[in-house]
Amino acid sequence: METLLSLQEPRTPHTAGRAVLLAEQFFIITHQSCELWLKQLGTDLDAAAEALLPPCDTHDLELGLEFLLRAGEVIRVLQQQTLVLEKLPLRYFAEFRAYLDTASGAQSTQFRRLTTLLGNSHHQGALYEAFAAAVEYHGQSVNDVCRRGVELGVLHRLAEALVDLGNGYWHWKVAHLALVSKMVGEQSGTGGSSGVDFLARRVTRPFPELRRLRGKVHHP
Repeated sequence: METLLSLQEPRTPHTAGRAVLLAEQFFIITHQSCELWLKQLGTDLDAAAEALLPPCDTHDLELGLEFLLRAGEVIRVLQQQTLVLEKLPLRYFAEFRAYLDTASGAQSTQFRRLTTLLGNSHHQGALYEAFAAAVEYHGQSVNDVCRRGVELGVLHRLAEALVDLGNGYWHWKVAHLALVSKMVGEQSGTGGSSGVDFLARRVTRPFPELRRLRGKVHHP
């Protein structure tokens, strides 16, 4: 615990004043907390994907569902932590931002791993591929799962959990985009990106095939 609590070291000179130093500490703690939650999220999603890979019986599917449901709650925690940063006073952020140098959320290995698991608006991720394999192993198609609903039991619940997870991810990224727009306006990102425009192009909704098949339910 002592090691964990010693990792918050503001780069702002102590002459900047207590309020600025506390604002940077707030910024650091929020981002370090996100990395801890990303660790939990990544391991839960890895475990869910492993549980769904054939051969998988009903117990495996239920176990995978437990991991997915917990991951969905973690995504909501990440969104809330993003919203908490709206309480960072702009005048203090402007004072310590220069000391961040080239630091950027894009440097997070765990976040990049998350995008591999979830995919994006155009590509399926490893998690969906495992789900589709489990559905096929049990003699169904994802289209069947969407159309037959609760009749297919845990397969239906897994599909719903994936949709909720994908929407939670999308809400999180929208919240982050709104926060950055509020705090930096049209300024460039600290990592050298174009800032808000860069982030806007990367706000994606995972599981495009699942969303497409769900949409087809509206057409006989």
